[in-house]
Amino acid sequence: MSTLRTLLQEYLTLRRALGYKLRSDGASLSSFVSFMEQQQADFITISQALAWATQPKSVQKGRWSARLCYVRGFASYCRAFDPRTEIPPTGLLPIQYQRPTPFFFSDEHIHQLLQASLQICPSRPFVGKTYYCLFGLLSVSGLRISEALGLTLDKVDLEEGILSIDSTKFGKSRLIPLHSSTVEVLADYRLCREQFLAGQQISYWFVNCKGRRLGYDTVSDTFDSLLEKIKWCGLLGNRKPHLHDLRHRFAVVSRQRKYRAKTAYSVDLPRSR
Repeated sequence: MSTLRTLLQEYLTLRRALGYKLRSDGASLSSFVSFMEQQQADFITISQALAWATQPKSVQKGRWSARLCYVRGFASYCRAFDPRTEIPPTGLLPIQYQRPTPFFFSDEHIHQLLQASLQICPSRPFVGKTYYCLFGLLSVSGLRISEALGLTLDKVDLEEGILSIDSTKFGKSRLIPLHSSTVEVLADYRLCREQFLAGQQISYWFVNCKGRRLGYDTVSDTFDSLLEKIKWCGLLGNRKPHLHDLRHRFAVVSRQRKYRAKTAYSVDLPRSR
């Protein structure tokens, strides 16, 4: 094992112990170390960091900047062990990134999305109910898609109307209270889920048509497919809706209603018919 790879393992272990997940960072840095090993380089130089960061040429320049940022942090760590290490300065590959404005889902948008979800696979109603429940829950709970797909049966308390979300971003955990209408939808889904699985035991709340954990790629593709079928008027020229925009909707609606009522509230989720 090369010295750089050993240092990388130590670096990632240290950072993760501090609460950083480093999924994208870790994979990218592993690729960088492989690049350095191919170059038979024993220490990091600015020229080598730039050569790796600007691959591939087809991606947006912001991606280059992010890749160089990963190396900069790792190089700072390596410098303590090898003074020959060169740390890429912050002025290299400058990029003025402006976060795109999220798409705001109106009540009508949510209604159309949920109704379209129920029609995904008429021959297998459970598939449609799964997406109806998932997209609806995202819109009224503020969950991230990863948190929703990671929900397990023991984290859904329908008696108390509470979701338990453990070890999420930055290692934090939280409890999410649910509106009674949302609890009803989840209860209906649990019943459909039990009938569909027919005794098969799986801990994850959301399952696919094969009785396994529902995956992100499948959900993302289904979401995009539904958007094409709905063909909302007024979307042309606007940013394409993303799954994470359902979380943004919850944040905006929560602020609006709290401002109007000046009290905490839960968002109502209609039941499927």
